[in-house]
Amino acid sequence: MKELSEQEERIMRILWKMGQGLIRDVLDEFPEPKPPYTTLASTIRLLEKKGYLTHKVYGTVHMYIPTISQEDYSKKSINHMVKHFFEGSVGNFLSFMVKEKKISKDEIDDLQKMIDDYENKDKQ
Repeated sequence: MKELSEQEERIMRILWKMGQGLIRDVLDEFPEPKPPYTTLASTIRLLEKKGYLTHKVYGTVHMYIPTISQEDYSKKSINHMVKHFFEGSVGNFLSFMVKEKKISKDEIDDLQKMIDDYENKDKQ
């Protein structure tokens, strides 16, 4: 699957939240200024072409449904970012997050607990 633009991700977040929706439903969820209906429709069709959405037809209406979960998309995106921007190293990624102050002390403590739990699980 191809990477998504910021606008495409915004549409996907709306559809993940709703589960499925019509173009009008997605448009209603957009903050102001809302994109033109035709622009949104074109972007949704592009998302379908990229494999992120499918649709069901009810008469003349198309109901759009995500084909990938938000969790799977997040995993794919993070793995891609680590591979291409951090030499495949999670350590490099976490180091960057700490240096940029994008990760709090509490989050670091939570990560350390997860690491400790993982190591203890392997020893059992």
